[in-house]
Amino acid sequence: MTSATQADRWRKGFALVLAFTLFMLALALLASLFTAKEPGVFLHGQASRIIDGDTFILETGQRSLRIRLSAIDAPEKNQPYGVVATRFLEDLLTGKAVQVRDEGADKYRRTLGRVFVGNRDVNAALVEQGAAWVYRQYNHDLELLTLEAQAKAQQRGLWALPDPIAPWDWRKTRKSQKIEVRSEADRSAGCQPDKRTCKDMINCEEARFYLKHCNRLRLDGDKDGIPCETLCR
Repeated sequence: MTSATQADRWRKGFALVLAFTLFMLALALLASLFTAKEPGVFLHGQASRIIDGDTFILETGQRSLRIRLSAIDAPEKNQPYGVVATRFLEDLLTGKAVQVRDEGADKYRRTLGRVFVGNRDVNAALVEQGAAWVYRQYNHDLELLTLEAQAKAQQRGLWALPDPIAPWDWRKTRKSQKIEVRSEADRSAGCQPDKRTCKDMINCEEARFYLKHCNRLRLDGDKDGIPCETLCR
C-alpha cells in the first residue's frame, strides 16, 4: 500500500469522525433549545390569586406559576400601604388576560416577569401610582426610576405617607425585631442560646424542655413529638 493511499484513507476517516461529532453537537443544541426555559418568552393566562402587591398566581391552562413582578418591590402586607398595594394589583389583573415576559427565576423559585394586561405595563403602573418602589438592586430600567420620581414629587399612593419605608428596609427591621423578641423569650424561659441540637442536650428531660419552651424544633426532626430519640427511647 502506497503512502498516498494511506493518507487518503486517513483523511476520509477523519472527515467521518468530524462529521459525526458535528452532527451530535447539533442534536444537543436542538435538544437544549426545546427543553430549556428561555427567559424572554411570554407566558399567557389569568391571575387566580393575588398574594401581595408584587406577587400572584398565574394559571396558564397547563400549570400554575407563582409570578414575582420584576424590578419593583411593593409594601409588605403588614406594613403601611401594603393592603392597598395588594388591592391595586388585584384590580389590574383580576378577570383579565395576563401576559408575563419571563425573566428567569429568583432564589425562591418564583418566575420573575414583566407583566402586561393588553398594552398596559403593570410593573410600571404600580410604580407610577405609588403602589411600589423601584427595586434598585435588580432594576435596569431608567423609565421606572423616572416614574417613581414623578409619583414621589406628586405624593401619589405610598408617597403621601409621613415616613414611607422601603420594603427591603422593613423586612430587615422586622427580622431583627423577631430575633430580639426570640432572644428575650429564650432568656426568660431559661434557654441557653448555645443549646440547639441533640448533641447539646444532657438527657431526655432537657431535650423535652428545650423543644417545648425554647422553640428548638430541630430537636424533633421527624415531628412525632419526641425530641432526640437517641436520648428519649
